[in-house]
Amino acid sequence: MLFLGFSAGLPFLLVFSTLNARLADVGVETATIGFFSWLGITYSIKVFWAPVVDRLKLPVLNRLFGKRRSWILLAQAGIATGLYLMAAVDPLSAPETLALCGLLVAFSSATQDVAIDAYRIEIAEERLQAALAATYIFGYRLALLVAGAGALYLAEFWSWQVSYQVMAALVGVGVLTVLVAREPEVNHFAAAEDIAEKVQEEAARRGHLPPRLAKLAGWFYAAVAGPFVDFFRRYKELAIVILVLVAVYRISDIAMGVMANPFYLDFMGFSKTQVADVTKVFGFFMTILGSMVGGVLVVRYGVRRILLAGAIMTAATNLLFVVLAQYPPDIKLLALVVSADNLSGGIANVALIAWLSSMTSASFTATQYALFSSLMTLPGKFLGGFSGIVVADFGYAQFFLVAGVMGVPAILLVLYIMRHGARLDALAPVKTSS
Repeated sequence: MLFLGFSAGLPFLLVFSTLNARLADVGVETATIGFFSWLGITYSIKVFWAPVVDRLKLPVLNRLFGKRRSWILLAQAGIATGLYLMAAVDPLSAPETLALCGLLVAFSSATQDVAIDAYRIEIAEERLQAALAATYIFGYRLALLVAGAGALYLAEFWSWQVSYQVMAALVGVGVLTVLVAREPEVNHFAAAEDIAEKVQEEAARRGHLPPRLAKLAGWFYAAVAGPFVDFFRRYKELAIVILVLVAVYRISDIAMGVMANPFYLDFMGFSKTQVADVTKVFGFFMTILGSMVGGVLVVRYGVRRILLAGAIMTAATNLLFVVLAQYPPDIKLLALVVSADNLSGGIANVALIAWLSSMTSASFTATQYALFSSLMTLPGKFLGGFSGIVVADFGYAQFFLVAGVMGVPAILLVLYIMRHGARLDALAPVKTSS
């Protein structure tokens, strides 16, 4: 999970904040940089093709590696290709081409996330999920360090082309991991097959579909509708509250992150190496510390209490950027703000991943977790696309203030969830292995 986490985290910044830094460095307009962040929406709509990843067996690859590993390998091929192509494109003369190459990376990366999330949940029993989540986050954050600070260092001392070519080569770490890993043995088909059989029986009883079409209809219904039917049937009226909480929990953090690098480089005037040293290298260790603290706190106090603490800390630390914007460039103050922000982010992420993993049914692992993770980023990504316009019209301080206030709904919803904790525990799915 450490190396799979690295594989999942590597492409993310390369189509997000590192790409934004590259665009700002070569003189692309701020508003255009904001629109480039919409590439990240791909991660937020992966639920639409997650049923295919969940149910479809890839020819040849499935026989050689199994369903989960074959999908991860296919996605990694797309990531490496897209990054190599991005290295060769000039953002000023061909921004549309760069966007298309970035879309290939983002789509492949989102597909890899679907398969890896399913692999993580299926490979071990529920009591080990918090440990797996913490290990996954460590690998993910290590990749963010490489794709963040590493890419900036390479761009500073060589070029952006070399930087992205090296990142493309590092996809090989994930490929090697998949080749030596084992395929999960969990029985993740039982409920889905039951749903498919019921649809086939109903179609055959009414006689309005030929047998082959009835079988296809059953498969399609089980793959596409089954995960959602299972989720809403299980949690009933609490399902909507859960989904809304997932949608707004990280909205403050994600919306703020779009303009972080332009804020450091353009507004504050820090150099690329200073940004890399503080926000990527130093920030990496603070995030890992936050993840470790979050893992311990979840075990000690329970996941929902730490979910609440993470929501409060995320909103509060975003307000520290308002303070940072009022002062001239100060590397110590930057380090203090980044420390608080990354520490709170590490705690919040561990709690959120552990909570979401506990709510997925083993029969629909990939699709249900993709639903959660898609909702987790979609609002923030969408609103982040307008961040450049907000900054241009009102300034960075006002933007960070709005980003902090956007964290209040998550706090209120976690409090509501905590009031219904006993009922949620009773409704949680039981994962069985074959």
